[in-house]
Amino acid sequence: MQRYFVAAEQFGDSNVRIIGEDAHHAVRVMRTKPGDKFIVSDGQSRTALVAVLEATPLFIKAEIVEMLDADSEPKWAVTIAQSLPKGDKMELVIQKGTEIGAFAFIPFQSERMIVQYDAKKEAKRIERWSKIAKEAAEQAHRSSIPEIEPVHSWRELIKSAANFDLVLFCYEREGHLAHGRGIRSAIREWTGRSDAVNDPKVLLIVGSEGGFTDREAADAEAAGAILVGLGRRILRTETAGIVGLTCLLYESGEMGGA
Repeated sequence: MQRYFVAAEQFGDSNVRIIGEDAHHAVRVMRTKPGDKFIVSDGQSRTALVAVLEATPLFIKAEIVEMLDADSEPKWAVTIAQSLPKGDKMELVIQKGTEIGAFAFIPFQSERMIVQYDAKKEAKRIERWSKIAKEAAEQAHRSSIPEIEPVHSWRELIKSAANFDLVLFCYEREGHLAHGRGIRSAIREWTGRSDAVNDPKVLLIVGSEGGFTDREAADAEAAGAILVGLGRRILRTETAGIVGLTCLLYESGEMGGA
């Protein structure tokens, strides 16, 4: 069933309004007409099954048929911190990460990133990334839309680590035979600690195409991050975050893990 996110002020006690691009999409693309039903969420606490009363490309009015439980969000709030990759790879990370269950995304600058950072262009890209997250959240029947934070410098990212209960730093060396600490062992060590919380805020840090430097790894470890590998194979930057997120949610029991 089709799903749309609306601003809180569009969500009334008995009726819901759909406006702008969503109304145009519903009428012109989905051929929505009076009597049709779909799901609407305010991205916070309210999700409802609604029935269309009026439908135009500019405005849709729908009555609330039934309030629904918003139970599609993972208990572990995982934020993917992704060093800026080249091309449109960040779009893939956000789209698939949102579908899987990421809570938020932090694009950041690292020493070995290939792209040339341009603040003016990034502002427009963040707007596009937010739209991709919204569409992916609708497709996946999420109850909320992941936030796309402004581009962080490396120092800003490291400073933000203090806001999380668990920080995992994906480091190529940890996947080699000489090291070998993976997400499973790191999580099991962490959950065994006396200060571990049940529903943690987790930061998953992923490097760019060039990977991380030893200095960045040392910075992350000094900030409390656990260095982890994602296996013995070398993953593309746009794959690493998706794999790491999936592993995290599996280990938390979100995807059938024990």
